Amino acid sequence: MSGLVRAVRDLVRLQPVPPGQHRVALRAGLSVAVPLLTLIAVDRTSWTIYAAFGAFTALYGRNHVHLSRASMQATAGLSLVGAVGLGAALSAGGLSPWTLVVVGAVVAAAGSALSTILDWHPPGPLFLVFAFGTVASAPGSASDVPVALAVSAASAALAVVIGNVGAVARRTPLTSPPRLRSPLSVEPARYLVAVLVAGALATVAGIGHPWWAMVAAAAPLSVAGRDRQALRAGHRIVGTTLGLATAAPLLLLGMDPVPLVLVVVVLQVGTELVVGRNYALALLFITPMALLMGQLGSSQDAGRLLLDRGVETLIGGLVAIGLLVVEHRRATVAG
Repeated sequence: MSGLVRAVRDLVRLQPVPPGQHRVALRAGLSVAVPLLTLIAVDRTSWTIYAAFGAFTALYGRNHVHLSRASMQATAGLSLVGAVGLGAALSAGGLSPWTLVVVGAVVAAAGSALSTILDWHPPGPLFLVFAFGTVASAPGSASDVPVALAVSAASAALAVVIGNVGAVARRTPLTSPPRLRSPLSVEPARYLVAVLVAGALATVAGIGHPWWAMVAAAAPLSVAGRDRQALRAGHRIVGTTLGLATAAPLLLLGMDPVPLVLVVVVLQVGTELVVGRNYALALLFITPMALLMGQLGSSQDAGRLLLDRGVETLIGGLVAIGLLVVEHRRATVAG
């Protein structure tokens, strides 16, 4: 019983408020709002998904300052643009869902290596897998590939500017960029296996959004230590389940693009204010935000989206936990 009580306590524990979190949240909100509202204003709503993933550049380097943050955001932004472009290319090729799963697993492994080498924060390939899977699964043609690259690149560049304009305005001395690190050979393999298995299970089950399972499998592996990874998987499952309740009324409103983007911005700001304190709580914002972003390109049935999100997250979370169990048993036997 003590183990269960400890698990529940860890699940609901609030960490101290990180310093400067309000500035991080504001930068993230602006980085999403400006490109998305601009595209809607020029009647290019279908391009907003590309801009949204470029804007994820703002989420990197929240604990870094000046040149260190700019350097990290630049490398992460380039990687996000690459993931978007690769997804658009696969979408244009009309390849099978199994190709998406296999390439998505490779993206996860490559993103893990890049994250370690370049010392990204937040670490791991989560956003790369999310960007690739979402864009690759959407209908597209060859003419969409340069658009996807250009729009995501412009959005990423804007996020870097927004993320660093304060340092320039204050004329704060620049600090050195982070040192490069050697990649941990085991981490890319762990991501490859987890994402591949989760995507395969979701594809075999015939669920419509297998990349959500892939993202859910990758998310717990981004923190250090098996105990924390197991806790993160629990947070992902519980938080997403509760987040579906906050997402349902928002999806059923059937909002027009401008109010929908404004709600997404509010949810993005809310996410950044609480994600460092409790991941499950942050998913009350992340879940509706992700589902609403998908509605910008093309409206989908709300009930089906909610069901798919819940089932896919459960699959991915259980795959991550299964991987941790196997690793623990192997370590026990070896010890």
